[in-house]
Amino acid sequence: MVRVEKEECIGCETCVPVCPVNAISMVDGVAVIDQGTCTQCEACVGTCPVEAIKVE
Repeated sequence: MVRVEKEECIGCETCVPVCPVNAISMVDGVAVIDQGTCTQCEACVGTCPVEAIKVE
């Protein structure tokens, strides 16, 4: 599962456009991944400048 550490996310939105299935949105300045839409491709993981997106 790919998830965002809310405490670490800086709200830069870098991950949003790289998601091929549009599973990432911004809520209150923090990236949120829709687990029902996410295909676990991990494209967002490498784009986060503060490594707030983790794979479990």
